Amino acid sequence: MHSIVRHTACLLVMLPVSLAAQQPAALPTTAAEAPTRDTSYIDAQGTAHVTRVVPIPQTISPQAQKTLLRAEPDQGPPEPLALRRSRTDAWAERAAAEWSKLCPNTLVNTTVAGVPVRIVMPEGVPANHRDMVLLNIHGGGFNSDSGSYTESIPIAGYSKIKVVAVLYRLAPEHPFPAAVDDSVAVYKELLKTYKPDHIVIYGTSAGAILTGEVAVRLKQLGLPMPAALGIFSGLGDFARDGDSRSLFSLRGLAGHLDPPKDGPHDSSYVGNTDAKDPVLSPVYANLQGMPPTLFVTSTRDMLLSGTVNLHRAFLNAGVDARLVVFDALPHAFWYNQALPESIEANHMMADFFVKHLGR
Repeated sequence: MHSIVRHTACLLVMLPVSLAAQQPAALPTTAAEAPTRDTSYIDAQGTAHVTRVVPIPQTISPQAQKTLLRAEPDQGPPEPLALRRSRTDAWAERAAAEWSKLCPNTLVNTTVAGVPVRIVMPEGVPANHRDMVLLNIHGGGFNSDSGSYTESIPIAGYSKIKVVAVLYRLAPEHPFPAAVDDSVAVYKELLKTYKPDHIVIYGTSAGAILTGEVAVRLKQLGLPMPAALGIFSGLGDFARDGDSRSLFSLRGLAGHLDPPKDGPHDSSYVGNTDAKDPVLSPVYANLQGMPPTLFVTSTRDMLLSGTVNLHRAFLNAGVDARLVVFDALPHAFWYNQALPESIEANHMMADFFVKHLGR
């Protein structure tokens, strides 16, 4: 029997951007200041000023419940990019070691079509999988690499298929479409060795967004489509924010969250591109003919809205698009090898790919 403190609180106050910018940096909310009851007020513009006290649900594993207990300051200055990258790289190396204990593999860093890639070869590849490959486009907010290990090692291990992870050029040094161009270049090179119906393209977060963008670009170029796509916590619309970006941070209900601003988001990635460009924002593209696609997200995911809205656009275009939403967990929880839900999600992704390869 285990016991656990079961209350997490989230206070979201929508302030005009100009007013918020004038306020001095606030100290983290203390336990004494934390809200203890639900409140809601809808102003004349329809903006919701809400307080919600949200218990940890019993629908998730004990391991997942414990991760939601981790305290994180709700105020603080933005992390400098150099520090973010160094911390992300260090975390990714540790995560790679942990995932490799569960999914033994051989890792090789090389180049394909002049683009750096990381190749993950799992142990025990069966003969009928040797002419198949999974193309991973990693997450990391377009400006770092949080996923070329954590998205590749488990998927390779559970599918028993080689994964090629594209180490694309990063923003802000290289805004859109640099990452798309790099990923397309690697895909075109893979087509010289693999049949298109023996290739899958997938990614998480920024990589999920790029997966949709690459698929639209492949269609524009008249290139054969892969057997399937995996869009795991992404979005397809840089012009409009969905509801979840106003509700959740990267840590779900914990951590710092700024009120949403008008105009296109992720400006360091978008650069000077029109936010409604059909490659940048696939919801504005003709999505007919996209391959079968699995969408995965969670109910405390900051990109929940983006994922479900893009899924709906695929459905409206007649695509075989499937959506799985996990309860209570935050953005890209499947990176964490310690969660049963993470193992379940990665198996689900791998099984979907295997099912659609070489049909």
